[in-house]
Amino acid sequence: MKLIFKLFILVFLNSSFSFAQSIQQKKMAQLDFMVGEWVGTSKTYTNGKLTTEIPAFENISYDLDSSILVLQLNSESLLLHTIIYYDEKDKTFYYYPFSKRGVRPAPASFINGQLIVQSSETKRFVFGSTDDGGFREYGEILTNGKWVKYFQDDFTNTQ
Repeated sequence: MKLIFKLFILVFLNSSFSFAQSIQQKKMAQLDFMVGEWVGTSKTYTNGKLTTEIPAFENISYDLDSSILVLQLNSESLLLHTIIYYDEKDKTFYYYPFSKRGVRPAPASFINGQLIVQSSETKRFVFGSTDDGGFREYGEILTNGKWVKYFQDDFTNTQ
C-alpha cells in the first residue's frame, strides 16, 4: 500500500510539474517555424521603393530548455542578438534585441501564425513563415495612419 501511495505521489508531482511548464512551452512552440540556420537577403525600402539589397544570415535556436528563443542576425548593415521569451504571468511574449547600441525590449503577440513585435506606437516587426518553407521578417512604420514597409528579410533554411 505504501508503495502504491509513493507511486501516486510521484506521478502526481511529475504531472503537476509538467503542467506548470506546459503553458510556456506551448507558447514558445508556436515559434518553431523560426528555428533554423537561415541564409537570404535583407532589403530596405524608402517611400515604397527598394533602396538596398544585401546578403543576410540568421541562426535561430531554442535555449534554456526551450524557455527562450535566440536569434543571431548578421548582415553588412546589422549585427543583432535577440532573445524572445514568453512570460506566463503577463501572458505576453517579450522581444529583447541586443545590438552594439544596447537593448530596447518590446512586447509581442502571436497572431494568425505570426509573431508581431510592437517596438513603439509607430513601429512594428512581423515574423512569419513563407509558403515555400522559408522564413520572413519585415518592419513597418505607421505613416499617415497606414503601415508602410521599410525593410524585409527573406530567408531559406540551410539545414
